[in-house]
Amino acid sequence: MTRAVKLRDDYSASDLRRLAARSRHANAARRLLALAAICDGANRTDAARVGGMDRQTLRDWVHRFNAEGPDGLRGHQHTGPACRLNAAQQAELQALVEAGPDRQRDGVVRWRRVDLKRVIEERFGVSYHERHVSTLLKRLGFSHISARPRHPGQDTGVMEAFKKNFPRILSAHTGHLPKGKPIEIWFQDEARIGQKNSVVRQWARRGTRPRQPADQRYANAWLFGAICPARGKAAGLALPFIGTDSMQLHLDEIARCVARGAHAVLLLDRAPWHTTGKIRLPKNVSLIFLPSRAPELNPVENVWQFLRANWLSNTVFEDINHIIDVACSAWNNLSALPQTIQSIGLRKWAHTGQ
Repeated sequence: MTRAVKLRDDYSASDLRRLAARSRHANAARRLLALAAICDGANRTDAARVGGMDRQTLRDWVHRFNAEGPDGLRGHQHTGPACRLNAAQQAELQALVEAGPDRQRDGVVRWRRVDLKRVIEERFGVSYHERHVSTLLKRLGFSHISARPRHPGQDTGVMEAFKKNFPRILSAHTGHLPKGKPIEIWFQDEARIGQKNSVVRQWARRGTRPRQPADQRYANAWLFGAICPARGKAAGLALPFIGTDSMQLHLDEIARCVARGAHAVLLLDRAPWHTTGKIRLPKNVSLIFLPSRAPELNPVENVWQFLRANWLSNTVFEDINHIIDVACSAWNNLSALPQTIQSIGLRKWAHTGQ
């Protein structure tokens, strides 16, 4: 029988257990515990069992420990072969992917792996398999995701200026209030909830295509929603119609949800029923209109995504009453999750100093 390899003696069993308790590497911790068992006099079979390995593997780790100490027990991750594109070529490819293809030059409106395979070969003289293009893109920090629609008239400069100047905008809308009065930042929006509903992604066995019911009828209701991210508070109404009267009801509901003695500043888009002079604004609410065609500035857009993904999609609604009941239930579920409201709604540009 092969003689057991002697373990270095500059670490005691208690030292090894202390290192195992502090280690952030689970595999290194169990190897340290196996070595600690050896220090306590356990035979190599029992020590290997402590570390969840066989005797030969334990022997290998003893050699590593003797040569490198505790750091040698972490293991070395294999990074794979070096990239065949140099740093400059990788940077050029990264810029090319971010810029997207030119329809006239490249003949496509989005990059596919086969297109990038061709471009890499033409520009850099390196031939990759189409599957490896995905590996290369992930290494460069890309993932295959759906694009979000953007209005062609959107002005990103206006959006950035709004965020940068928001403290001054807020001060201009609250300058008439008594000094020291608490200010709450609220966001408001509406969403159509209807029988022509959406379906969402779900877990399913690989190779299958799960099916969900999808109605083709057109009855719908409107969910008016507002959140105060700093307080984790929500105020919503599910109504069968949209317009000035509905907006008035929602403003009154928001006013009731504002903390006693505080004043709410409500950020919302420029829909006609928001800007009409027929609205009677509650005394504890002021309005700030977001730039046109800038839904990204309104976190309630993300609230709608959350509600649809968890409680509204994959559902067939029987009639308008059923729609309103489900919409109310979904909003009440959200209202019971203040931390989720904060996570979805807090924006650094709006809540600095809040």
